[in-house]
Parts: sequence; C-alpha cells; structure tokens
Amino acid sequence: MKYTLYQVDAFTDRLFGGNPAAVVPLESWLPADQMQQLAAENNLSETVFFVPADTTDSEQFDYSIRWFTPETEINLCGHATLASAWVLYNYLDYLKPVIRFNSLSGILTITRNNDIISMDFPAWKPILYTDYPVELSKALGNARVSTVYKHRDLLVELQDVKAVQQCEPDFTLLKALGQKVIITARGEDVDFVSRFFAPSAGVNEDPVTGSAHAQLIPYWAEKLAKNSLHAKQLSKRSGELWCTYEGERVTIAGKCVFYMKGEFELP
Repeated sequence: MKYTLYQVDAFTDRLFGGNPAAVVPLESWLPADQMQQLAAENNLSETVFFVPADTTDSEQFDYSIRWFTPETEINLCGHATLASAWVLYNYLDYLKPVIRFNSLSGILTITRNNDIISMDFPAWKPILYTDYPVELSKALGNARVSTVYKHRDLLVELQDVKAVQQCEPDFTLLKALGQKVIITARGEDVDFVSRFFAPSAGVNEDPVTGSAHAQLIPYWAEKLAKNSLHAKQLSKRSGELWCTYEGERVTIAGKCVFYMKGEFELP
C-alpha cells in the first residue's frame, strides 16, 4: 500500500532553517513497530503520524496524533505538531478554524492567523531538582551548572547567550546518563534562548523543540514577570517561537516552510 509523506521545516520562515519533520497522514494506525521503523528510516528528529477521529470521538477531537524519534515514541512534540497542522491547512484542505489533536499529552488545540500557527499545550512548570547526576556539568562540556530544574527534561540555566551558543556537550556521556537536557539563558534580542539535547532518544541536538518550551515558558514567565515571550533556539538551523504563559497552559506559535512531498510503499 502506498502512503504520502510530507517534509516541512517548522519554527522558521526560511528553507533549511528550523526543525524538519516528516508528516505522514493515515486513515488508520499502522502497527507501532512499523511506525518506529519508518521514523528510523526517515532519520529526522521526529516523524509524526495522525489519523482522523471516528464518528464516536469527533465531537471531542478531530485527529489523533503520535510522534516517533528514530529510537522511541514520545509523549509530546511541538515542531511536528506545527508541521502536521501546516500540512492539514495547506495540502489536505482542512477548513475549520480549529484543529484538535488527541495525544498522549491530552487534547492539543491548533489555530492559524495568516502564516503563524499557534498551539495550545500543557504548561510543564519545572521544579527545583537536586538529584541530578554529578557528571552533568562534564556532559555539558564543563558548563557551569549551579541550579537544575526538571519536569519531563532537565532544565539548566547558563550565565548568558554566549554560554548557550558555545556549549559543546559530550553526547556519549549524556546518553549514558539517560538525560534529556534543556540549556537556556536570558536573551539579548529576544526574551530567552535555548538548546535541547536528547541523545537518549536518538537525537543529539534537536534543532527547535516545541515541547521543551512547555517547560521554558513557565520558567521564564516567572523570572521575567511577563506572560508574552519571544524565544529563539540556538541550534545551527535555529528557530523562532512566540510564546504565551496562561497558567496551566502555554501557547507556542511559529511559521513553517514546505520542503518536499513524497511517497513510500509498504507491503
């Protein structure tokens, strides 16, 4: 059987920027091990699959969505959700004002304002975490680690933008520690900057990570005493996000650029 695959660069307004996602619309779920194999074959930070809600669920949500790194299924992914919405709006003739995705992290509500797509995500407020590995500083290239926070991932604030830009992690050690790590600092031309490392999930450095901002937004909203925030992720591809903190929820918004449409066949 033949399937269509779209590749979209998310959280960017330029081709080859942001975070590329492989988007696979389905009519019904493939076996989980087969979706994992496809994600490994695509070898992008995430491959996303979605299926339309059946008639009994259609009042609660429009699609169910799942995300896979090359090595594992994850519970939330921002850039691949953004890319999925972009494909629905631009290639699959989705005309409703809102897209509701059912996911492992609950219902995710998507809206569009011209070329900016906004995602309503859970707010993952990180808490102080003292039980982090003593090797964490070494794993982050001997970065100065004084205070660590955690929700899903470890969150480490560094002293400035330069420290975030120049961080050179030891990915082998970071993978051995089994930790996914966000590093962040107060921004210069934006409110805050970050990078995200997840070698334990098969992604050494994720170019732009929407799910990490579910932690970053409440963290920086409290530190900066403001709820509307502008953020950049400082990977080589880089990405830009507009964020809002709304207590138990956050809004993460960005742009997308189309790269390609292809086809694959499964027996």
